[in-house]
Amino acid sequence: MIDIKLIRENPDFVKENIKKKFQDEKLPLVDEVREYDEKLRAVKTEGDNLRAERNKTSKNIGVLMGQGKKEEAEEAKNHVKEINQRLIDIEKETEDYSEEVKKRMMVIPQIIDDTVPIGKDDSENVEIERFGEPVVPDYEIPYHIDIMESFDGIDLDSARNTSGAGFYYLKGDIARLHSAIISYARDFMIDRGFTYYVPPFMIRSNVVTGVMSFAEMEDMMYKIEGEDLYLIGTSEHSMIGKFINTINEEAEMPLKMTSYSPCFRKEVGAHGIEERGVYRIHQFEKQEMVVIARPEESKDIYNELWQNTVDFFRSLEIPVRTLECCSGDLADLKVKSCDVEAFSPRQKKYFEVGSCSNLGDAQARRLGIRLRGENGTYFAHTLNNTVVAPPRMLIAFLENLLQEDGSVKIPKPLQMYMGGKERLIPKEK
Repeated sequence: MIDIKLIRENPDFVKENIKKKFQDEKLPLVDEVREYDEKLRAVKTEGDNLRAERNKTSKNIGVLMGQGKKEEAEEAKNHVKEINQRLIDIEKETEDYSEEVKKRMMVIPQIIDDTVPIGKDDSENVEIERFGEPVVPDYEIPYHIDIMESFDGIDLDSARNTSGAGFYYLKGDIARLHSAIISYARDFMIDRGFTYYVPPFMIRSNVVTGVMSFAEMEDMMYKIEGEDLYLIGTSEHSMIGKFINTINEEAEMPLKMTSYSPCFRKEVGAHGIEERGVYRIHQFEKQEMVVIARPEESKDIYNELWQNTVDFFRSLEIPVRTLECCSGDLADLKVKSCDVEAFSPRQKKYFEVGSCSNLGDAQARRLGIRLRGENGTYFAHTLNNTVVAPPRMLIAFLENLLQEDGSVKIPKPLQMYMGGKERLIPKEK
């Protein structure tokens, strides 16, 4: 949510930002906000004036009574009653106008960073840099489910029976590999100075609407029937929600946190759920980075965050690249975002394994997250980034570390989490 002062003082700038995001249908919202905001400020001013007049008139009633001017005192009492009735109406009008302003402000997109490339959708995202040399071996790289099944490590049929499409059972070495990657990611981030958290996996609706846009909420979140609770789609949701309506000391910034959670997503949209695969699913686990920062340091922290993910994947010998998200591919609350993509030797192309975002003060304004410094309080900036999200990461891992004999190499940093194993050996058929 942007600062309403920007709409008051520079509406054309806000409209130009909307155009850059190819959301022209939202252009009328700017003028509507200005209209309701003017009405809101007018009734507030009227209310302030009426309260002052009521106080003055109420004091004068006693004076008039003391002077024996009962008729004039009764007229004054009636006038106070009229003022009180109008103030009741003003309170309702204030509430209505405030709601109309908020409803529109919540869907006007955040002002994007000047460096964001302009484009309509993800097809116009821009590659920034590659890390590691992609290798396509001479031998065939099977589909990731086939690799997992060679280790007797996945059961999709049973999951479909218990839960439907988009779920899975991992078992044996593949399940252990999944947990090992999460554990390594946790320690990797702790070693980089991040505080480890395991947050709540359900959050209330006021937190949901504070951390994401309505469109994202509708497409992603599962609601708990009969309760004001939603299953989180990422631990960022509950980690940012942790700071709702708080004032934090500027001197303690930045607050760097890494959090583990299961994640639950509807995955509504064009891509849909895979019938046979674990690339796009309803349930997965993730290690996340979340930062609360001062506005002036958020750009540098953004670069630090995506570099952490690159370094993590490279430590496991997986080639990756960074892809700058264009304006049309940015969610409404984001100022700037990039994807980290891993190389797929089977497909001979890169695919997304993580996303890094600077949300500026968008979430902080919605949730009331402030910092306190020498010059008073102001809204914080919030950032988040994926460290790793198995089982999608398992696809990159298995494809890149699969050996010609069907075994899978375990890189040295991961071996301690795998009981010292240097490679996984397929099951005999």
